[in-house]
Amino acid sequence: MQKREQGKSGGSGGGNAAPPPKRGRPFGSTAASVASASAADSVAPSTLLGPSLQIHNSFSEQNNKRIVLALQSGLKSELTWALNTLTLLSFKEKDDMRKDACLAKIPGLLDALLQIIDDWRDIALPKELRKGQRTRTLGANSVITGFGNEYEALGSIALLPHSGLGPGSAAEISGQKNTSKRRRSEWWLDEDGLFNLDDEGRAEKQQCAVAASNIIRNFSFMPENEIAMAQHRHCLETVFQCIEDHIVEDEELVTNAIETIVNLAPLLDLRIFSSPKPSYIKITEKRAVQAIMGMLGSQVKAWHCAAAEFLGRMIINPDNEPLLLPFVPQIYKRLVDILSLQAFDAQAAAIGALYNLVDVNMDCRLKLASERWAVDRILKVIKTPHPVPEVCRKAAMIIEHLASDPQNRTSLLAYENAFAEILFSDGRHSDTFARILFELTSKPNNKIAAARGIWGM
Repeated sequence: MQKREQGKSGGSGGGNAAPPPKRGRPFGSTAASVASASAADSVAPSTLLGPSLQIHNSFSEQNNKRIVLALQSGLKSELTWALNTLTLLSFKEKDDMRKDACLAKIPGLLDALLQIIDDWRDIALPKELRKGQRTRTLGANSVITGFGNEYEALGSIALLPHSGLGPGSAAEISGQKNTSKRRRSEWWLDEDGLFNLDDEGRAEKQQCAVAASNIIRNFSFMPENEIAMAQHRHCLETVFQCIEDHIVEDEELVTNAIETIVNLAPLLDLRIFSSPKPSYIKITEKRAVQAIMGMLGSQVKAWHCAAAEFLGRMIINPDNEPLLLPFVPQIYKRLVDILSLQAFDAQAAAIGALYNLVDVNMDCRLKLASERWAVDRILKVIKTPHPVPEVCRKAAMIIEHLASDPQNRTSLLAYENAFAEILFSDGRHSDTFARILFELTSKPNNKIAAARGIWGM
């Protein structure tokens, strides 16, 4: 396609536009953001994650090994120091040319941060919500099962609840004498582990995981880190798993994850999940797209805006297009729904995604024109108008893409008066709508449709 070969062309005059800007955290992206902002002054300094201090640019070069070892140690004091340090190193102002925060210069740093998130996710779900063990029936009628329960089958003790022996086994019969006595191993299997965490310990684990995800998010804003992170399978699997579990996962952790992949989207190839690289979580391409579709259908504005922006950037990559094609009907229908929202940032995200979809996918061009309310809502963005002129330009270009397909001309002629009104009233889009009207009414094979549109025949 033309966009893939020479990039996005700016306006009717041509020229390559700058790459899409990085996203910042939207205001109100978490439910507790308002409450935390109002209570920020009352929080004790000891409970804050990071101190208010500056770190010299050469700090990480001198302490990079210590930072990684501190993250891997799991010790509370060392972990807190490393997370605080990385939070400051990863935060970069617009004019800050900080080069030492590059992940490539600190070997093992990204894996150490991901391990902190994985440690939290291992204990995040309550025991009642976990998938239960499958009942083993192989060898149920044998004394020796081969599953490691021989010491039970040969003894005179009651069966463990997790045993795979069947109801007619010899061990159950011999253990009926001592059913009132519980073994220590039975208590062991009822617990989550040897060093169980109380509520305070779980809260600390959760806070560390959120801090680690925030550091990874900050690193994704730096161009020098994009390639390393987009090609790191463990990083992508962890991020997509957090997005997949957005209903039960910590919302700030999910927000950091979705913003990370939005920043990496231009370089992201979903085929990495089927590559021979080592896999940790077994995320497939289909599961990754389904996770994003779940975020697109979310009622949280920051999440569905980020998901729309991510899909708009992903569809441009021809390698990702076959993986997204089965979901295109769901995508553009949801994007049309988002256009009905009064939030300008939601409209901008939906217009940006639709702009790329109709340019690279013919099926979307054909069905979007006949989608109920689609053209009306796109025209409303132009007439309102949207405060960002680029969004209005893309909205007009979407309609031009639809008009360029002969099968859409009949349905678009119903909006001929609205197109003519914008043509004569808005000088910024007059050229675009002049081309649209030309496509609809001046083609040799469209004289009958033109007469019907003009004279009501």
